[in-house]
Amino acid sequence: MRKVLSALLIVLACVLVPPAGFAAWAKYEIGDTGRYVDTMAPLAAGADVRGAVTDTVTDGIMNEVEVGPLEDEVRAYVRRAVRSFTGTEAFRRAWNTANRAAHRTVLRALRDDGERAVTLDLAPVASRLKTRLTDDHVPLADRIPVARTEVTVLRAREAGPLRKGFRTLEVAGFWLPLATVALAVCGILLAVRRRRAVTATALGTALGAALLALATAAGRALTLSGLPEHVPRAAAGAVYDALTGTLRTATWTLLALGLTVALAARLTERRARRRAASAAPAPAPEPEPRRARA
Repeated sequence: MRKVLSALLIVLACVLVPPAGFAAWAKYEIGDTGRYVDTMAPLAAGADVRGAVTDTVTDGIMNEVEVGPLEDEVRAYVRRAVRSFTGTEAFRRAWNTANRAAHRTVLRALRDDGERAVTLDLAPVASRLKTRLTDDHVPLADRIPVARTEVTVLRAREAGPLRKGFRTLEVAGFWLPLATVALAVCGILLAVRRRRAVTATALGTALGAALLALATAAGRALTLSGLPEHVPRAAAGAVYDALTGTLRTATWTLLALGLTVALAARLTERRARRRAASAAPAPAPEPEPRRARA
C-alpha cells in the first residue's frame, strides 16, 4: 500500500506542475498592475513597438489633413518626426500611462459582475501625445484629434467566460503550487525507496516543465495567427514574449533543476550500492573433503 500510495501522489504532483506554474504566473505576474507595467515598460524602446506606434500616429495625422500632390513627402517628414518622438522620455511615460490604464480597466472588469463591454478611453494619452509633438514642432501635430476615443478591449459576450477563468486562476495561483509541493513531499516520505522516489519526482517535474514550455510556444503561435490583419505581428510577438518572459524563465529553471536532481539522486544511489557491496562480509570458504584412509 505504501508503494501504491507513494506512486499515486508523485504522479499527481507531476501532473499538476504545468497548471500550477501557469496559475502562479497568471496571478502574480499578469494579475498585478505594477508588475505588468514594469514588464511592458522596456518595450517602449523596442524597434517593433516604436515602429507600430509610428505608423499608427502617422496615419492618424495624415487622415486629418489634405496635402495634395505632396502627400508622400509630407508623410515621410511626419513619420521621421514621430519616429524621433518615440525615442523620448515623454513617449515612455505616455506608454506606461496607457498600459496602466488598460490593465486596471481589464482587471476591474474581470473582478466585477457587470455584463458589459470593457472599453478604454485613449483621450488622455492622445492629449499628452499631441502636446508633446506640438512642443517639438512636429508638423501638423496640432491636428491630431483628442476627442473621447473608446477602444473595446473585451466584448460583453467574451467578458463572462474570461471572468470565471480569471477568478479560478486567482484562487489556484496560490493553492495549486502549494498542493503540488505537498503531494510530492508526501509521496517521497511514503516511498519505500526514497532515492528512487526523488528521481521519479524530479524527472516528472522536468517533464511537466517541458510540456509547459511547449504550451507557451504553441500559445504564441495561436495568438499571433488569430490577430486581425491590421495588427502588426512583430509588435504583438514582442508583447507576448515580454509577458511570458517570467513564465519561460521559471519553466526552464524547473526543467534544469529536475534533471539535475534526478541525476544527483541516481549517482548517489549507485554510490550507496557500491558501498553496501564493499562492506558486505566475504563468504566463508567451503571445507575441503576428507580423504579416505587406506
